[in-house]
Amino acid sequence: MSTERILIVDDEEPIREVLASLLEAAGYECSTATNGAEALAQLDGGGFDLLLSDVLMPVMDGLSLLRKVRERQPNLPVVMVTAMNDVATAIGALRTGAYDYLLKPFEKDQLYFSVRRALEHRRLVLENLNYQQGLERLVAERTAQLSETLRELEFSYDYTLEAFGGALDLKDAETEGHCHRVTSYTVLIARRMGVEAASLRQIARGAFLHDIGKMGIPDGILRKPGPLTDEERVVMRRHCEIGYQALRNIPFLRQAAQIVLTHQERYDGSGYPRGLRDDEIPLGSRIFAVADALDAMISDRPYRRAMPLETAIEEIRRNSGTQFDPKVVEVFLSMPRETWLQYRKSASGAFRLAEIEKAEPNVLVRAARANDARPEKRAGAQPDAHDCAP
Repeated sequence: MSTERILIVDDEEPIREVLASLLEAAGYECSTATNGAEALAQLDGGGFDLLLSDVLMPVMDGLSLLRKVRERQPNLPVVMVTAMNDVATAIGALRTGAYDYLLKPFEKDQLYFSVRRALEHRRLVLENLNYQQGLERLVAERTAQLSETLRELEFSYDYTLEAFGGALDLKDAETEGHCHRVTSYTVLIARRMGVEAASLRQIARGAFLHDIGKMGIPDGILRKPGPLTDEERVVMRRHCEIGYQALRNIPFLRQAAQIVLTHQERYDGSGYPRGLRDDEIPLGSRIFAVADALDAMISDRPYRRAMPLETAIEEIRRNSGTQFDPKVVEVFLSMPRETWLQYRKSASGAFRLAEIEKAEPNVLVRAARANDARPEKRAGAQPDAHDCAP
């Protein structure tokens, strides 16, 4: 164990020598200074465990020294030494931050007792500080580990969603790639509307999985050429509830499930399955409705060619307040026209929903899967029984 070092500050040489002799005899290592300025110079070098200082000194007095020590080395204990008639000064020193004070003349035992108490106090303070710092490091390490685990879990979720999307593409090849594109459009509009990151992720998942309920629709209806009968239309509309029931008990998809349930609601209340209107419809679903309609209209179908972008935009403008939330439409219309075509043309690669909230828009472009309609692949496809266009 290293010897504890004490700095003794007093302008009277006999007192310095007596204090140093007594403390060195008790096993401490001592250094001395004649005033506060000299003491500060030594303290700046570090390595002291206790400061023992007189109050009345030339150049810099003990109280001025005490204030500077409290600023520079707040954990260094200071014991003030003062004359009998300086009790008020000693009390002031305690209020300024001194640990203790000794009145001249003092007994040897008083000196040892005060020094031991001050050094023990310093030891406890430093142990507590080290404990807190160690605890903070441990918390930081555990937090980093937890964040990494959550990030890996998010990616696992994404792979699951990718599998859902792939399964739906096999079931309904007519609209292959639609969920990737419409998710990109939805995220872009939501960003422009200032949606916070956590909600943005849930909206993205809801948009991506909006048609997952079609997995429960019979192929005879889902792939039927031509118009559906009234009975078949009722069955088709069940895909919202089917998707919701499939997702609502999955903890990380509960909010997304609400978008799956309500993505066919209309702003004027004429949609399904519950006839919600205005703000009763989740914001994510209101944003999705515009993105979904846009992609449906500017995409090729076997039974029709894609509409020109300007025609699709005009249709969305015309249906503001009926099918679409006017606030969402206003944001949509404020965005550059070429943005939407750029997104369709530039999209490629896998879509990582866990990165949605921190990705820049141009990253989202590259991150979305491009599955534009390919006539040679879809020559045998049936007309879409659930076209999203207004």
